[in-house]
Amino acid sequence: MIVAHDLHKSFGPLAAVKGMNLNIPAGEIYGLVGADGAGKTTTLRLLVGALSLDSGEISICGYDLKKELEQVRANIGYLSQRFSLYEDLTVLENIRFFAEVRGLKASEWKPRCMEILDFVGLAQFKDRFAGQLSGGMKQKLGLASALVTRPRVLLLDEPTTGVDPVTRQDFWQLLIRLVSVDLAGGVAVIISTPYMDEAVRCHRVGFMKHGQLIAEGTPGKLRSLLDQRIVELRGAPLPLLRKIIAGEPGVEDVRVFGDRLHIRVQPGQAEAVILAVSESIPAGGGRFGEARSIQPSLEDVFMALSEDTE
Repeated sequence: MIVAHDLHKSFGPLAAVKGMNLNIPAGEIYGLVGADGAGKTTTLRLLVGALSLDSGEISICGYDLKKELEQVRANIGYLSQRFSLYEDLTVLENIRFFAEVRGLKASEWKPRCMEILDFVGLAQFKDRFAGQLSGGMKQKLGLASALVTRPRVLLLDEPTTGVDPVTRQDFWQLLIRLVSVDLAGGVAVIISTPYMDEAVRCHRVGFMKHGQLIAEGTPGKLRSLLDQRIVELRGAPLPLLRKIIAGEPGVEDVRVFGDRLHIRVQPGQAEAVILAVSESIPAGGGRFGEARSIQPSLEDVFMALSEDTE
């Protein structure tokens, strides 16, 4: 559904995307993760044809982006970071506008609109002005507008940023239903997200850094990169503990995770580090509670991959 080969895009001296490759089939939710400025939004804008490539090849649903741009766009639904619909139009009027711009007749868009509004949970708000919707409802309206033309590819740029946890959950339930039912005829989804709890729901995840894809795979495969290398420690005070632990042999990184610390150790050093910190923390004036080796989270992997190391 989405094939991208060796994508490059620069803005003056800044190389925003460097050698990006993607291959995403129907029925897959692909998560694009990276720090601000990593190139996620630029990549999505290249895929939708909003930005021109410096070099590289993109194929969407078998259509060449450079030669068949209109056919490509006819198969894409795009949801940007910011709400970009018309606030002085109602929910239904917004969807109608985008349907008719794409050439759908009333006999096509009317039943489709109500089907989509029911799908995203906005059917009872069809006559409400878009400007009067909550943040989460605006994102659902954006998704509904993107789905009205039955796209086979969805490009979603941080769609849940700034909305409450319940709405984020609802939005993800919609995405999961979308790729698992025949409502849209089978779709491929790329979603950029800053949330690791969202990335873990994707079938595959790609980590971007400085415009490049530096790691890609299922959440389980990515977590295995740090297998047996994360130690969770409880104690107090955390700032002092972090300072003490950072100087221990075999320790690569120490970060605060809520009320505890996650210690990334060198391969095969977990037990040695646990023993060492159980002695060095009391000696340094801290309180040692508990330390144990745990399964790494995607956030642990993201932190490791984000470091400026060779």
